[in-house]
This record gives sequence, C-alpha cells and structure tokens, in this order.
Amino acid sequence: MKKIIFDCDNTIGVEDCDVDDGLTLLYLLGCKDVEILGITNCFGNNETETVYANTLSFLKEIGRSDIKVYKGGLTPGDYDNEATKFIIDTLNSEDEVHILATGSLTNLAGALVKDEAAFNKVKSITLMGGITSPLVVGGLTINELNFSVDYEATFKVLTSGVPISIATGNNCLKVIFEVEKFKEELLSSGSQIGKYIVDKTNYWFERNERKYGIKAFCNWDVTAGSYLVSPNNFTDDRAYYKLSKEDLKTGFLRKSEEGEHNSVLNLPQITDEEGFVKEVYRGFKEADIKL
Repeated sequence: MKKIIFDCDNTIGVEDCDVDDGLTLLYLLGCKDVEILGITNCFGNNETETVYANTLSFLKEIGRSDIKVYKGGLTPGDYDNEATKFIIDTLNSEDEVHILATGSLTNLAGALVKDEAAFNKVKSITLMGGITSPLVVGGLTINELNFSVDYEATFKVLTSGVPISIATGNNCLKVIFEVEKFKEELLSSGSQIGKYIVDKTNYWFERNERKYGIKAFCNWDVTAGSYLVSPNNFTDDRAYYKLSKEDLKTGFLRKSEEGEHNSVLNLPQITDEEGFVKEVYRGFKEADIKL
C-alpha cells in the first residue's frame, strides 16, 4: 500500500482552468494499492482559496468527503499554513510516505524550512512541472506554470537531496488524449463514472480547440500520478542538474556534469505508451467514488 499526500492546485470544473489535478485524484482513487492520507492545496491554476473551495466541492460531488483537505500557502513564501503543518505532522507520524505534487511547491518548501528532519523522512517526491526545452502545444509555445510560480520554493525542494522524480511538460506531451478516443473509451461501458468524467471535462476539450486548434489535451498531472503508482510504463532518467533561481523563473531544468551539480533528479519518460494509456483509463473506470 502506497501512502500518498496529494499536493495540488485542483481546478476541475472551474471555468477556463485545467482539469488534470481532478483527473489525477480520480485516477488515484481507482488504485487499490494507494492510500490518500490527505490533500493539500496550493496555488497555480488559480488562487489557493479557489482551489481549496473547489476541492471540497469536488470531493462532496464524488462522495469522498472522508478525505481531509488542508489549505496551503496563499502566496510564494507563505509557509505558515495548515497544509505545511499537515505535511510535517504526517511525515513525523507515518512511515514511507510519498508526496505527489502537481502545482506550486510552496507547501513542500514550507515543510523543508520548518522541519528539515521531518522533510528528509519522505520516501519519495513525484512532481509534475518544469521544462527542458520550449513547450509547444498546437504550434504555440506555452509557459511552464508549476515550478515557475514560486521558483524560490522550487529551488529549495529540488536541491534538498530527497528522492525526486519529475514528469516534465516535455515528457508529458509524448502522449496526448484525443477527445473522440477519450469519450469512446469512457462511454463504451455505459458506466456512470465514465459519463461523469466526460461531462466534467467537456469544457476543457472545447477550450483547447478554441485556443490551440487541437481536439485533445495533455494529461499533465496524471502522468506524474501514474509514474508513482505504475512505473513499469516508464524508463527512469537520472542525471545531474545545476539549478538556479533564474532558470526556475521559467521552470527550466539545466543539466550539468558531476561535480558541477547541485541536484540529482529523475525525469522518467513514457516508454510503453499503450500500457500507460490503458493504466490511466483503468484508474478512471475503477475510481472509488459515489455519484
């Protein structure tokens, strides 16, 4: 059983905001070997207050209000919050805790600053964020929106020395979920869960078609979640990095040689695309929710 703290900027259902954090939660709820210890909220897709209220509403909607939610920092450097406290308390009281973080890293940096000994007890940290080259979607270059929004927190976490794996924007783009296949896969069984997910994400497909001219979307955060739960569809790629706050203002992760580095990071790549897609849909369909 993997014990996970899910730190996210969940905005599924919020107008013009991404659905991937919510889909990641649904995926995790479809994994029988996962125990969600709690959800901590951060800013990124929207303000923390909006994310927190939306997460509570979403959990109520899917009949999972039993999962505790903790409000995180409101701005970069805001480490005095209940999310940071929950992370510290959990790492001090539970063994082998994994953290999955898919938004800004303010809450994690807060835990590191306030109780480094507790932070170092984490089993692993899996992140979605960062870029290693320009991020191009539908012919348009888009900004990195996780590591860059609190780049100082990102620098603290990525140079902390704990085991970190990152689903970068570039690696996530390897697999795109096309709208027709997405709907066909989720609606073919006639399940209530499949219909719910399709209805809940329609607005995001429509938005991507208007903005990028593509009838598809990238499951950014779900990629990180799937790597943590089912890494057999990925190949690890550990390397030395020389990180700087200046680079992280754009989310850029700069490789270096041994001896010149200040971080060792794993940037796993999807190598079994079919297996990855099947695993994601499996998680969605088996989500333990009550509609």
